[in-house]
Amino acid sequence: MAEMTSGQFFVVDSMTTVVIDADASAEVARIADMLAAMLYLHPATARPRTARVVGPRAARVQRVSAGERLANSVSLRLAADRPSMRAEGYELDVQRDRVTLVAGEGSGLFYGIQTIRQLLPPAVENRDAINRQLRMPVGRITDAPRFTWRGSMLDVSRHFLGADDVKRHIDLMALYKLNRLHLHLSDDQGWRIEIKSWPRLAQFGGQLEVGGGTGGFYTQEQLAEIVAYARARFIEVVPEIDMPAHVNAALSAYPELNCDGVAPPPYTGIVVGFSALCPESEATWRFVDDVVREIAALVPSPWFHVGGDEVEKLTHDQYVRFVERAQGIVHAHGKQMIGWGEVATANIASSTIVQHWRGDSAHVHVARGGKVILSPGPRMYLDMKYDSSTVLGLRWAGLIDVRQAYDWEPATLRPGVPESAILGLEAPLWSETIETMRDFEFMAFPRLAAVAELAWSAPAVRGWEQFRWRLGAHGPRLQALGVNFYRSPQVPWSR
Repeated sequence: MAEMTSGQFFVVDSMTTVVIDADASAEVARIADMLAAMLYLHPATARPRTARVVGPRAARVQRVSAGERLANSVSLRLAADRPSMRAEGYELDVQRDRVTLVAGEGSGLFYGIQTIRQLLPPAVENRDAINRQLRMPVGRITDAPRFTWRGSMLDVSRHFLGADDVKRHIDLMALYKLNRLHLHLSDDQGWRIEIKSWPRLAQFGGQLEVGGGTGGFYTQEQLAEIVAYARARFIEVVPEIDMPAHVNAALSAYPELNCDGVAPPPYTGIVVGFSALCPESEATWRFVDDVVREIAALVPSPWFHVGGDEVEKLTHDQYVRFVERAQGIVHAHGKQMIGWGEVATANIASSTIVQHWRGDSAHVHVARGGKVILSPGPRMYLDMKYDSSTVLGLRWAGLIDVRQAYDWEPATLRPGVPESAILGLEAPLWSETIETMRDFEFMAFPRLAAVAELAWSAPAVRGWEQFRWRLGAHGPRLQALGVNFYRSPQVPWSR
């Protein structure tokens, strides 16, 4: 709910202070520091753009006694005992002389800061701007997400993205209040995470990518760094090791994982379904256990994604037994299993999460009491072309323009999958045709912003016409951030 006052503003100037309670936690202080950094101002006199100003000219954090009010301040406060404060929700009150942000938990404060960010002009994104003027409209906003799971998936297996590029994507996710980063870390074309007990997986299996270019992989230290960077922004990393198919990179590194014991050559194409781990080999199960164990120790989130899609080389019985045994290993390492829609055909626990992506048996899992993440290909696969003239992308799920990504209702998407069974939404970005960070951004934006609103906002406050105008006004912010976004003709972009 938002009530804004036309023509009245809170103005951020060189004396604006960020205020927290004297006994505020370290987490609240950290969030306040992030806000202070965002509100950073240069002095009126010109200085080199690399200069950093300290003292009274810089936004700063001040601890105050409970109930103390300061003029020209932005106050952050936790109020966990407020009954109306839903999980991840916040209340933002903007007056002409002060701003108050209240939340029940740290994530709510962080999301409230993103709303402050979007209420301020795009100049807030450029800390090196001289004499930038920041003001936000007076009003009151009470806000909380519709869905718990608001995700973005990066396929770093077909084409590899370095850790810094992943962090940039995390920063953009945070702007839109997304909270799950699903990393697709292995596939036929590349293995992207160091496994110390099976070193050739990354050293050999990670050397190439689609088209034959140089691949790469994350060391365990790099993955831990990505995880920590994401968690600081209230984003949980969900690691995926796809199995029992999509495993040519692993088979080429360790032939004992193949039923014939022969290592296939590295693969750089995009056709799928031709590879599979040998389910009867105990080497396979040592491999699965070691991989899950090492990654589980690196990623503190509750989930481990086992893929489970597009398995053509195993019989149905072999596939079902594989999924069930893999689930036991995941559970043994303290994680909750996630799998693509095909895993619903196995006898999986109701605690396992099924990720719907095409016509599948998600409703079977719902009937056993399970939860579902919605990632329908024709709506949310961000690797699909925008239109027939788009150079990048595929089109097997159809053309997905911005309206196609935004204008639909999750609760009525699948028969037998009511809203109560929907954990949330996630937009996959597969990388068969996507090579660089600029390519990833072009395919993700602005559609990821559309998905984020769909996952956050209730149907009653959404509508395509008003969204496309708001998205058009958002264009200068994307430009200020240097995002290589698609200028959809459906959107009236501001200049």
